[in-house]
Amino acid sequence: MAEYAHPEVLVSTQWVADHPNDSKIRLVEVDVDTTAYDQGHIAGAVGWNWQTQLQDNVRRDLIEKSALEKLLGQSGVSNDTTIILYGDNNNWFAAYALWQLKYYGHKDVRLMNGGRKKWIEERRPLTTESPKIAPATYHATGPDESLRARKENIFSVIEKKSSGQLVDVRSVDEFTGKIIAPPGMNETAQRAGHIPTAANIPWAQAAKEDGMFKSADQLKQLYQGKGVTGNGEVIAYCRIGERSSHTWFVLKYLLGYENVKNYDGSWTEWGNLIGAPIEKEVAAAAR
Repeated sequence: MAEYAHPEVLVSTQWVADHPNDSKIRLVEVDVDTTAYDQGHIAGAVGWNWQTQLQDNVRRDLIEKSALEKLLGQSGVSNDTTIILYGDNNNWFAAYALWQLKYYGHKDVRLMNGGRKKWIEERRPLTTESPKIAPATYHATGPDESLRARKENIFSVIEKKSSGQLVDVRSVDEFTGKIIAPPGMNETAQRAGHIPTAANIPWAQAAKEDGMFKSADQLKQLYQGKGVTGNGEVIAYCRIGERSSHTWFVLKYLLGYENVKNYDGSWTEWGNLIGAPIEKEVAAAAR
């Protein structure tokens, strides 16, 4: 069985349990359900709210470098800290936070494989106590635009001005235009469908039932079976960029594709964008 291209970006639940008081490590929980952390979290973990702390809701963009520096400093993170991220929904927003940290140049950030689900299934302890954090000083670099796709990149691919592969990681119903967004999700678009030429590989297909990532061989078969080979640029997108961050992580770190971007504008931008072509094609999702 093949190994992941970069196995060092993952740690196990046991590894986390074995490093409870390491001053060089900061454990961070980032959940879709922003109330989950307060209901119980791994001891020593700080909680980040993706809605209010990782996004600028006025600019509808990532937080700026200075805001990230402040958040990391308040979380006790310095530039040489190892950040371990985990969360619910098989690490949806934990992967989003990892992508954002890499975008701003943090060197050592990893995911706890299986996330919150696996920790709880193993009956490991949770606490409602907030950790006592000594503030630190953090200096971000970047941003590293090689990790981020803009709408101009998408137009370039579909107009064949540049070579590239688009991966739509949303559900089949979103891809085919049956629905615009998953039930209960507020941030949406005017139009349903998908970006022309995109392959539909729902993000969850990369994970096992326990929330852990599938093996390298299984992942290779999944993506290459849909024509996503990593030969050239690969751009993942979803609705707001969190599910596509999960796929970005898989392609870049587990399969080792060299040129992978996350289009975090995703469908909430493309589906509202004047002059942006869309397709509604049931058969495309089944190919």
